[in-house]
Amino acid sequence: MKGIILAGGSGTRLRPLTGTVSKQLLPVYDKPMIYYPLSVLMRAGIRDILIISSRNHLEMFRSLLGDGSHLGIELSYAQQDEPRGIAEAFLIGEKHIGDSPVALILGDNVFHGAGFSTTIAQAAARLDGCELFGYPVNDPERYGVGEIDAEGRLLSLVEKPVKPRSNLAVTGLYLYDNDVVEIAAGLTPSARGELEITDVNQAYLAQGRARLTELGRGFAWLDMGTHDSLLQAGQYVQLLEQRQGERIACVEEIALRMGFIDHEQCHALGRDLGDSGYGNYVRELARRAAATAAAESSSAA
Repeated sequence: MKGIILAGGSGTRLRPLTGTVSKQLLPVYDKPMIYYPLSVLMRAGIRDILIISSRNHLEMFRSLLGDGSHLGIELSYAQQDEPRGIAEAFLIGEKHIGDSPVALILGDNVFHGAGFSTTIAQAAARLDGCELFGYPVNDPERYGVGEIDAEGRLLSLVEKPVKPRSNLAVTGLYLYDNDVVEIAAGLTPSARGELEITDVNQAYLAQGRARLTELGRGFAWLDMGTHDSLLQAGQYVQLLEQRQGERIACVEEIALRMGFIDHEQCHALGRDLGDSGYGNYVRELARRAAATAAAESSSAA
């Protein structure tokens, strides 16, 4: 499965913070926002990832993340001239997708919860059309809302309904089979001139090939589109990291645990991060991994 992170848009709701920098490069407590969606795809085992952003910001992402080889993944970049809807990502990324299924994640979403990697892997394994992820909210009229049956099959999908049939907001993570490119190419732009992701999902729903997994109790989904939500996301990450002693969306840690890099490569990454709390954390991860490997080698001998 290929991955796409949509990190475009002008971030107007976050001005003046986004006057010269991409929203997805703003700090969310101790790391850039882009680390959070990138970590989701990496935890799902996706290693070939396209980052889509505006012309003014692409070089900033390249400077931060490079080609991804230091994390054992492959990153490429593509330009979105102006925001024309989420579904345009499939047209921009057509060559990247090729004949593969694809996971699309929005660059300003945080997902956090126990067993999330397993949840995504299970959804990818049964993929036959599209797999959406829903999160219960108190104000579903502000979101695209999905209604599902007992088996998770999507029964209805309405954008910002006046009378919602459920409280399940469709989040910014989507899994699709390869038909999504053709479906996106056949869409009629909305009145705003955009290719709407809801129209893509409606096409799969009409075919009876749409499912939605509910992300329930013990899970957090945060959309960092406003000053308040950006601050709340940072506070959430700060609280958990300080209480638990583990870092959320540490891409170096995920690369190590997924086997994309070894403990020596991880230690080198930590060294490059300098004498910061984040760098110290990455070096300690590498030290523990090295100790575990040495103990296993000694036991085998």
